[in-house]
Amino acid sequence: MRRLVIISNRVADPECSQAQGGLGVCILDSLRERGALWFGWNGEIVADDAEINATRTQFDALTLATAPLTERDYSEYYLGFANAALWPVHHNRLDLARFTQESADGYRRVNDRFAQMLIPLLQSDDLVWVQDYHFIALGARLRARGVLTQIGFFLHIPFPPPDILMAIPEHEWLLKALFEYDLVGFQTKTDLGNFCRFACDFMGGEMVSSDVLRVADKVLSVAVFPVGIDVDAFAAMAKTPEASTRILRLHRAGEPRINIIGVDRLDYTKGLPDRLRSFRRLLEIYPQNCKAVTLMQIAPPTRQEVRAYADIRHELEALSGEINGEFGDFDWTPVRYIHRRVARETLAALYRGSHVGLVTPLRDGMNLVAKEYVAAQDEEDPGVLVLSRFAGAAEDLEEALIVNPYDADEVAQAMQTAIHMPRAERIQRHSALMARIRERDACNWMEQFVGTLANADHSLAARQ
Repeated sequence: MRRLVIISNRVADPECSQAQGGLGVCILDSLRERGALWFGWNGEIVADDAEINATRTQFDALTLATAPLTERDYSEYYLGFANAALWPVHHNRLDLARFTQESADGYRRVNDRFAQMLIPLLQSDDLVWVQDYHFIALGARLRARGVLTQIGFFLHIPFPPPDILMAIPEHEWLLKALFEYDLVGFQTKTDLGNFCRFACDFMGGEMVSSDVLRVADKVLSVAVFPVGIDVDAFAAMAKTPEASTRILRLHRAGEPRINIIGVDRLDYTKGLPDRLRSFRRLLEIYPQNCKAVTLMQIAPPTRQEVRAYADIRHELEALSGEINGEFGDFDWTPVRYIHRRVARETLAALYRGSHVGLVTPLRDGMNLVAKEYVAAQDEEDPGVLVLSRFAGAAEDLEEALIVNPYDADEVAQAMQTAIHMPRAERIQRHSALMARIRERDACNWMEQFVGTLANADHSLAARQ
């Protein structure tokens, strides 16, 4: 078996039980038994004049290789181009996008340096798999240094429509960099369609077949690979004696009988203020839910240095306070807002103990919370998933209650439907959802991508 080399912005700690980001979860769940090299940033920031070297550690069959960023890198590459330009554009938030030449130069510089550090770690027959928007240019930098083996790229966030993408001053360079890969994978058919449309309409490309794209002398395989989770492992976490104790504590914490849960990074793409407004509408339109329903919103901090994230935190805190002040009582708090990381084991129990899972991002690549909520449920008495139509997961999880997160009344009505849904219908929907997340779990996601990459040899032959 050829060794798999994964490159991502952050390398997750395999021994950490705290909730990882979506990328970390799906990769860790897929690498439990497979040997691989995982290379990326170690989370440290050093002085600009510091010497940068990669450090390797071993975890079972998995080798972790990490390196720090300099202060300038962190400002220009990470906070700048990656998260102040690419992230908002890919989530259709041009109003929040910020473009500077310094940040674009920093993005190029870090991609080039990581490629340089990776070269000594590579073997001639490795399969190289680059992850997400932080390293779009890394494949091209490896090619420039003579790497001929297959290199694939997977985009975990949405790919925007052409007219949105063109707002990035560097978009032509970025798109050309993608054609240095042998395979580019997307979360949804919509993302794939947006990419192919841009390549054909604005780069003179053509579809050679349903999954092969040609632009000038570059040939690229493209496909959809929806990210999944380790379904059985997560379900098992929700069934332990410790999980049962946590569920009992959740139900005994107060008078409310119905628990609604939302779990999201504190990010403007997740639609958290809109979610709280929808919960307020639930209490206004259906006043019988007062003292009967509670929303627990877990929103761990992220990218706190970016102004937009600080603004969303303040708005969310203000809204939760307003709702609790308007509707709450001495024996009932409508919104339980938790602004810290929570261990996955605890999340599994909270999912299982909640009657409604509320996953309503304004735009999302996939959203693994939706799949985790389904996996954690009691098959004999499952909860109901309310899911945004703008989450990538909605393309797969058709049996969820699909909603428009911008429509507070529609979301409120869906919550009310979920609260009163008969058990037989809940079981039927949950059974279908479980079948879907098992079919496209973390292991299948990795196997399908790696298998496709290993066979994507048309570009390899052309280079030789």
